[in-house]
Amino acid sequence: MHRRVAIIGGGAAAAALLGELLERQPPQALHLDWYTGGTAPARGVAYATRSDRHLLNVRAASMGMFAGKPQGFLDFVQRQDPTVAGTDFLPRRRYGDYLEAEVSRALALGKAQGHDVQVVPFAADAVVPEAGGVTVFRGEETRRVDAAVLAIGALPPQPMAGISAAALASGRYVVDPWPLLATPPTTTPEHVAVIGLGLTAADVLLELAARWPDARFTAISRHGLLPEPHLHAAALPNGDSAELIEAMQDAPEIRRWLHLLREAIAQEDDWRSVIDSLRPHTPALWAALSIEQRARFHRHARWAWERARHRMPPPVHEGLAALEREGRLHRLRGHLQGVDVDAGGLRLELRPHGGGAPQRLQAGLVVQSVGMDFDVARTPHPLMRQLVVNRHVLPDPLGLGCQATPQGRLLHGGGTWSRLFAIGSLLRGTLWESTAMPEIRQQARVVADQLLAE
Repeated sequence: MHRRVAIIGGGAAAAALLGELLERQPPQALHLDWYTGGTAPARGVAYATRSDRHLLNVRAASMGMFAGKPQGFLDFVQRQDPTVAGTDFLPRRRYGDYLEAEVSRALALGKAQGHDVQVVPFAADAVVPEAGGVTVFRGEETRRVDAAVLAIGALPPQPMAGISAAALASGRYVVDPWPLLATPPTTTPEHVAVIGLGLTAADVLLELAARWPDARFTAISRHGLLPEPHLHAAALPNGDSAELIEAMQDAPEIRRWLHLLREAIAQEDDWRSVIDSLRPHTPALWAALSIEQRARFHRHARWAWERARHRMPPPVHEGLAALEREGRLHRLRGHLQGVDVDAGGLRLELRPHGGGAPQRLQAGLVVQSVGMDFDVARTPHPLMRQLVVNRHVLPDPLGLGCQATPQGRLLHGGGTWSRLFAIGSLLRGTLWESTAMPEIRQQARVVADQLLAE
């Protein structure tokens, strides 16, 4: 049993692990150092928003913090409002409230049981794993622990290729949209360009459109398509998905999988039920693919999978559709080639999808909303840069976090660390499904099992 553990990261993944460790009532006292990075503990970036326009993309009944209590969030909100249904898509701020309440409860429970939990409101500067333990550095202070878990969440976004230094210096090109959404400028730009059309872009468009009712928006992506919407009511497959899963495991090849999915969808009333039936099996299916097939999926099919798998709540879909009907939102299909300053704003150079003459677009503000970054080999994140440079961890070859075992143990050049773990986004390349709460809480349980094992 690892009695001294460092949890590094301040978001929901770290909170889930903290709760798992303290809820187990281990027979020996634990010493936990929780490095929250200076953010509000548990909320992280995902649930720090205070806007009611930013909704969860998973129904309330499936958002519990613990694998053993998947309806914990629903129970929490129904104590405040009995009219809330399990199928509702609630504001993310309410989920942040739930996480904070669960952390407060876990900390009180830990104290009552004699555990020592230190909430360190700073980021860890460096981590050095060894066979017999892990040393965590913060400033001039070092702490030796039995094990450490990286739960750092999203890596900091970086400017896309082709963005000029002048555009970045102008303040009109926004790399990270969340500070902008928290405190947008008081001056309303006439035209806003949003790079990306995923779930983050949807949050950006709805929030800025509400705050700037006179602004118009152009959203640019490779395919010009928004994420698909959820149905108002959850749908289940008409039959058992075991036959589909078995056929996919027998032929781990992307082209074959697409053929099998089309066949399965043709037999269902709605395609969403087929996609959702794959979710519990995704890590095993992903593991069955060779690195060449994973790369093929990444190049050619990822965009289609993401918009079908990570869907919008119906109110978000309806809000964006209304903006398009009003003529305030225009979607553009193309590839961004560059952004530079121009008179009165920024000039965007676009290459139309499929070729053709380059297009130019003027905007008073450009917001980059291309989703999460997983590439630890190129990230400016200080801790991950230290771990990669010192070869304590191995970057995933496709830029999807770190190489690890399915149980979350991180790999290095000589094998597997027995005392350095990860949960959440760093396991994207190992498990693929690794960023939503239903998967994160299961990872927290698996890592807690290993930390507390005799």
